[in-house]
Amino acid sequence: METQDQDDFLYEHYAFTANSGQQPLRVDKFLMNRIENATRNKIQQAAKAGSVHVNDLAVKSNYKVKGGDKVQVLFAHPPYENLLVGEEIPLDIVYEDDTLVVVNKAAGMVVHPGHGNYSGTLLNALLHHFESLPLNTNERPGLVHRIDKDTSGLLVVAKTERAMTHLAKQFFEKTSARSYLALVWGDVLDDKGTIEGHIGRDPKNRLLMTVFPDGDQGKEAITHYEVVERFGYTTLLRCQLETGRTHQIRAHLKWIGHTLFSDARYGGNHILKGTTFTKYKQFVDNCFKLLPRQALHAQTLGFVHPISGKSMSFEAALPNDMLAALDKWRHYAKHRLD
Repeated sequence: METQDQDDFLYEHYAFTANSGQQPLRVDKFLMNRIENATRNKIQQAAKAGSVHVNDLAVKSNYKVKGGDKVQVLFAHPPYENLLVGEEIPLDIVYEDDTLVVVNKAAGMVVHPGHGNYSGTLLNALLHHFESLPLNTNERPGLVHRIDKDTSGLLVVAKTERAMTHLAKQFFEKTSARSYLALVWGDVLDDKGTIEGHIGRDPKNRLLMTVFPDGDQGKEAITHYEVVERFGYTTLLRCQLETGRTHQIRAHLKWIGHTLFSDARYGGNHILKGTTFTKYKQFVDNCFKLLPRQALHAQTLGFVHPISGKSMSFEAALPNDMLAALDKWRHYAKHRLD
C-alpha cells in the first residue's frame, strides 16, 4: 500500500510567471495583487511554512520577485472527508466479483481528490458505483495502490476489509506483479537491466521525485526493464516494479538518461535525442500533439485472490494516444533506416 509524508498533502494552489518588465517587488505584495481575498498575513504565514516557492525554491516573504520568476503557492487541501462524494462517472471495469474490482484508468483521470481535483476522480466514481468500500491506512476507500493522473492502465480496488488487508499485504511484501509499457528518449543500450536507487522528493522542487544513489535519503526503489522495440531516437520499454514509490518509473528512467517521452514534469516534452532538421522537429511536435502526456501505461497486473487463493493476471491494451505515437515512431524509424 502507498505511504505518504507530510509533503504529499501540499498542492499547487496558484502559479504565476512574472513578466519580463516586472520591477523588483516583495513576493508577499506580488501575490496580494494576484490572489483574490489573500491577506498579507496569510501569505506571510505561507512563506514562513515554506509554502511559497520561486523558481522551485522556498523563499521568505521579503524575497524580491524579478522578471521571469515563476512563483508558486502551495497549501494543504480541504479536509479529505469533505471530498468523498460519489459521482456518476463511467468506469472501465476489467473484472469484478464480490471481493474486488479491477479497473482500467484513462489518462487524465486523477485517482483520488486533491488540490485542483476535488471532483471527477476515480475515487468519486467508485463511491458512486459501490455502496461501501473499506478504508485504507490513508482513509481512502477501496484504494490499494495508485498511478499518476496522466498514466493510463490497471488498478485493483478492494470491496471488503478482508480484501483490503490481503491485497495491501501483497503490495507491501512485493508479491504483486505490475508491468508498464514506457516510451523513452534515446536508444537504450542494454536489452534488459535493473535500476536501483533510493527515491525521495527533490529538495529543490518538491513537485518532483529524484534518485539518491547513495541511499542517504528517500526510500529503496527497484525497477526492472527490457527493450520491446527500438526506434533509433526513442525506445519502447517494458518496466516491472519491484517497489512502488511515487513517480518511480519516471524518476528512475530520467536518472539513467532515458526520460519518458512527452513527460512535461520531468523534461521529456522537449527533443532530447535526434537531429536538428526542421522536418524532424515537426515530426516530434506532431507526436507530442498525439500524446500530450507521459508515455506510460500500466499494462499488466497480477495478484493472489484474497478468497480463492488463485493467481490472477490482467492486461489492458495500449490506449489510442500511445498507439498513435508508437505508429509514427515505427514509421519514422523504418524510413530512416531504408
